Amino acid sequence: MSTLPTPAELAAFALAVQHPLTRAWVDDTTRLALLAEEHAFDLQLATDLDLAGQRAEFLNVGQPPEAFLNRWVEVGLNLSAMLSIRFEGLDRDKPFVDASVTSRPLTFDDLPALLRAGLDLYGAFRPGRLRMWSAEALDGWTAELPNARPDMRVLAAPLSELRWREMPADLTLIPTRDLAHYADAVAAYAAVDAEHPEHVGQAQIEDEEHLQLLIYAGTLFDVIWRNRWSGYVGALAKAKRGLPAYSVQELLLAPHARGHGLGPHLSTLLARHLPDDGRVLSGTIHGENWGARQAALNAGRHDVGGWTWVPLVPGA
Repeated sequence: MSTLPTPAELAAFALAVQHPLTRAWVDDTTRLALLAEEHAFDLQLATDLDLAGQRAEFLNVGQPPEAFLNRWVEVGLNLSAMLSIRFEGLDRDKPFVDASVTSRPLTFDDLPALLRAGLDLYGAFRPGRLRMWSAEALDGWTAELPNARPDMRVLAAPLSELRWREMPADLTLIPTRDLAHYADAVAAYAAVDAEHPEHVGQAQIEDEEHLQLLIYAGTLFDVIWRNRWSGYVGALAKAKRGLPAYSVQELLLAPHARGHGLGPHLSTLLARHLPDDGRVLSGTIHGENWGARQAALNAGRHDVGGWTWVPLVPGA
């Protein structure tokens, strides 16, 4: 096991693997400070046995607390990685190994050693997959790895670049005052799942408590189209991958408003209703959710990287 890096070193590694486009959106000094804060939890999870014990007790999968610690390991030539055991959706039946930070951008040649390291460290959990970050294009890994699958992609752009697109006259936002339409929003997600059963679970509505926080912050909005409630859009001020950002929490159209080309306008409207304070609008969209991803791209957001699932064992 390698000596743990400092927060500043971990931040420098994280910055080096980000999409080049994003390096122009904020100065490196600011971004390194934010990345150090974001990845401090990775380091805590590598040393805090009390926290590891809480995870072991909560997940109850028959492994001791020390097995839940993150590990900073030398993987291969000039490559180290922060590896951890995670559970998709906190489902104890879906363990996976996460490569949250690597000391340089990954290449295809790194994968065999990275997969072996994941199994060596966390094989007792019987994880099926490894998840890794890359700033490469959506098909940068999946085209070369037949068994790899995309996970979430980051679609982002400075707010100042998103505000100036033409809008339909009958589409607007108003601040959300209460969650009277929450049941309608739940139904809207269910309708999308019914229409695309192969993609169930790729997008889910935030719970009422979380949306209430957005209401208090003044950053949740009702979509009004043709004088009718037609969805929610909302964001939360939060650093994302070292970028001062508003993180998209909801971007939803009700069924009656879908199929009318309104999707790209939601990012524009949201950008117009958020403070003009130099932040980036950033949100994650599943790589296989072509419609939502294309709407974000059409709005002027950029795909600046994402996560890929790679099987740890054949057939997983």
